[in-house]
Amino acid sequence: MDTLPAVRPLPDAFVDATRDIPFYRDQAAANSFPIITKADLAHTFPESFLTPDVRQALDSGAAQYVWSTGTNHARMQLIRPPLFLLKTYYAVWRDHPQIGDTFAAGVPRVSVTTRLATDHVARVNEFAGGEPADPVRRWLDERTFYVNQDLDPAHWSAEAVDRMLAEIDLVRHETGDGRYHLDCSSYHAAHLLLAGGERVPRPASAIHGYEFTPRNVRRFLVERLGCPVVELFGSTELGYLYYGDTDGRYYPHLREMQVELQPIPGSRGIHSLVVSSIRNPYMPLLRYNTGDCVHTHDGSADPNRIARFCGREKELLVSDGAITSQAELDDVVNATDPRIFVYQLRVHGSEALLGYTTFDGAPLDRAATKALATAASDLTRLGVTAIHESHIPIGPSGKYAWLVR
Repeated sequence: MDTLPAVRPLPDAFVDATRDIPFYRDQAAANSFPIITKADLAHTFPESFLTPDVRQALDSGAAQYVWSTGTNHARMQLIRPPLFLLKTYYAVWRDHPQIGDTFAAGVPRVSVTTRLATDHVARVNEFAGGEPADPVRRWLDERTFYVNQDLDPAHWSAEAVDRMLAEIDLVRHETGDGRYHLDCSSYHAAHLLLAGGERVPRPASAIHGYEFTPRNVRRFLVERLGCPVVELFGSTELGYLYYGDTDGRYYPHLREMQVELQPIPGSRGIHSLVVSSIRNPYMPLLRYNTGDCVHTHDGSADPNRIARFCGREKELLVSDGAITSQAELDDVVNATDPRIFVYQLRVHGSEALLGYTTFDGAPLDRAATKALATAASDLTRLGVTAIHESHIPIGPSGKYAWLVR
């Protein structure tokens, strides 16, 4: 297994973009860059990135301080242009061979995602007046509208569902000639489809891209939405790096970027994703370990062979004899029963409880329950018991934790 070099040179464009930044000055002078982490960046931030140009950009509003969206991992502070992530989203949507037509047509984007995301938009739009819950405060720009105002979508009231569906109808008829593009957390979209049923208007296209999406959940969305459904992969600090097609294959969107894969010893072909990016001129990230994990089609470290994104490195389950990613447990769940919706593995020493919910609310039969527990035990090398639950709480960030230790 070939590991990445501790330091390596990068192309001239990356060196030129960083030679005046204190954090990179010595590395750029030698064109010898090590792998860095969030902790390395945080240690001297922001002073290590405050060049005269960056200070001027912050003063003028061309750059701003933001926080990365920590889900079940550490957040970090960044300097980036306003709407940086949104603009890379639009670029991928515009260029996507299967759904680019809806971007070109000016179809409005309705976002069904975490309450934290909606709250952020409402804070940014404080200048618009009114209360944070008012619709005028929930437009991110002239095209994107946020609807969710509750932490746990499993606990949406009938009134909340009615309001969201009415708002989707209003947006699509007022600005989209009856059409809309669904931007979503896959779990939130699934909950809305369960709660709203046939009343949920069919979108013209849909993108999910804010967390790992289980295969059962993606299948449910594809079957129920009846439109092209694709995934984007990216992060607050980097923008979007890869896009999926309607069959789940991934393609790179690496403008001003390079990608390396670092094998994780002892795993079943898991690699850490290391990215060099000068896409954000105010805070380039060179050989940055994103904390994300991937599998490749052939087990190699070839970034052109990425088959799937399989969770976060800090959320790998390490037990005696096995290193398990979220995607590998998801393979077990998917192979057992397509009705399994949310699941969570709670580890206690050498034992674990695998709680799960189903789309129809009914538990698996005894044989399927035993098969799920056995397969999860074989995978993780833990003694796993599977149990049906009526509800698995969502985390304070509005995202589910697949692993509790």
